[in-house]
Amino acid sequence: MHLIHLTVSPKTSFDIPLSDGYQLYSALLSLINRRNPDTSLKIHNSPLPSLSTTGLMGKFEKSLHKGHKRVSESEVYHWRIGVTDPDDEKLFIQIITPFLLDRKELSLHEGELSICSFETQYQSFQEIIQKVKECRRPSVKMDFITPTCIQYRNSRVTEMFPNRIAVFFSILSKYNQVCPEELRLSLNRDDFGRYLLESPNPQTYRTHSVLTNTIFDTKKQHHRPIFKQGFTGTCQYHFTGDAPAVIRNASLILAYFAEYCGVGSSVSRGCGQVTVSVLEESYEN
Repeated sequence: MHLIHLTVSPKTSFDIPLSDGYQLYSALLSLINRRNPDTSLKIHNSPLPSLSTTGLMGKFEKSLHKGHKRVSESEVYHWRIGVTDPDDEKLFIQIITPFLLDRKELSLHEGELSICSFETQYQSFQEIIQKVKECRRPSVKMDFITPTCIQYRNSRVTEMFPNRIAVFFSILSKYNQVCPEELRLSLNRDDFGRYLLESPNPQTYRTHSVLTNTIFDTKKQHHRPIFKQGFTGTCQYHFTGDAPAVIRNASLILAYFAEYCGVGSSVSRGCGQVTVSVLEESYEN
């Protein structure tokens, strides 16, 4: 698994959508498509993307256009890309190589971003498991840094709260899709509901409606936006005193994995990005 940390700077000030993840995702696919059309198509058509992005993070100016913000040529912005599938080492190389060798910029609709710097971070599934073994009385602090949109099963209802079952079951489904067969986790919703407690920070909690896609409306004969609802904020997850070690360790594995895969839907379009800290508690729950 890889994390790519980039800093970018606009050549000129220009407007981008408030929900900029979709535009950055399209630009990234276009970049990959120039070298490997098959890989670009695979990413776009994957039912469970192995690619996740944060969108741009930094200070924006107000835009005169509704639904937009303005990047400033005097600012530097941060952007994180996660690659989770071990079969996609090729994908990782195809993303990095253009940034390193061919191009130092990324083209968006209204302007270009110069690539100032980047760092890569690698972690294997086995390394995550080893980190978990070192924990004694852990709790998980999860910062939802971009709108997190978790669909409730097969309904149109979206979770608007960092519920422990919704969050960890979402990560579980992503983990079991890409991990080695021998490392798959056999957990269910009740395991998270019974042995985890969520403690969100109300001062950081926000709700959002975020643009994730556009589709062509055949009745009205024009494209229309698709919005999803989600939340951001900080939440700490504690384990109950009777939580079995196997449940606790599996949950910690998922928490570490979340930084690479994202939580919920539309993670390749900037949604559901998190930072995770595993803390040692000084008391028994």
